[in-house]
Amino acid sequence: MSASFGKTIRLFLVEGNTNGLITAELSNWTGKAFKIPRIKVKDYETREEFKSPGVYILFGKNEKNEDAAYIGEGEPVIKRIKEHLTKKDFWNEVIIFVSKDKYLNKASIKFLENRLHGISNKVSRYSVDNSNIPALSGVSEAEQAELEEFLSNIKLLTSTLGHKIFEDIEETLDKRGDKELILFCSNTEGITASGSPSTEGFTVFKNSLFTQINHSSLTESLRSEKNKMIDDGSLVLDGKFYKLTKTYIFTSSSRAAAMVFGRSASGPIEWKTSLGISLKNVE
Repeated sequence: MSASFGKTIRLFLVEGNTNGLITAELSNWTGKAFKIPRIKVKDYETREEFKSPGVYILFGKNEKNEDAAYIGEGEPVIKRIKEHLTKKDFWNEVIIFVSKDKYLNKASIKFLENRLHGISNKVSRYSVDNSNIPALSGVSEAEQAELEEFLSNIKLLTSTLGHKIFEDIEETLDKRGDKELILFCSNTEGITASGSPSTEGFTVFKNSLFTQINHSSLTESLRSEKNKMIDDGSLVLDGKFYKLTKTYIFTSSSRAAAMVFGRSASGPIEWKTSLGISLKNVE
């Protein structure tokens, strides 16, 4: 397992509450993050930091009520964000990243925009609203190394400020030593699913098989979620079962097991290791 080190993050609530501007800084980092509700953008447009080059992410919901985002850059950064007040309706808050020491320039923010766009698409947690892939600017090998470190801090602070748009699902899974804890859920009818506990609940892996049948004990909430998964293509018919087309996060192991079997289920009992040890006993 690679070594990891603790980090100190300093959050400052400018208005004394979470409904206004929030600043976030990491110790020994030249960057700075700002989280602003859409309705407060014009209140802070004259801040000196926002006259600098920077990257930003707009966050909101799309027409399907899915988490949505738009990734952009600006020089100055506030000018582009103000344009989105009239051009884009979906967003309700923005996170901005600038440099405190004038480190970022046009080439570096274009590089960061391209990398952030690529990571968000790979992770596929949010629907990214960018119609075009941002161009990758040319930077030197040394600059690229520095920007990759800047990028890792952007990912960390974005997650800290409430959006896991850049966080790979694998990073959240339960690990025992160097290996992920893989569990299985199956029955004699041929249903078989695999997954793992995670920091967000319980993750079921792609290609798991779910029943088509909804038994009377399946809650309305799960029926609704199942219909949504079918509508958005997360579940597709595969013979007499539904197949999961992408790794999917449920809020609990019981909710995951109930979806697999189409009935009420106890996740800590139903999910088992390859040796038959239940999640309850593992925990």
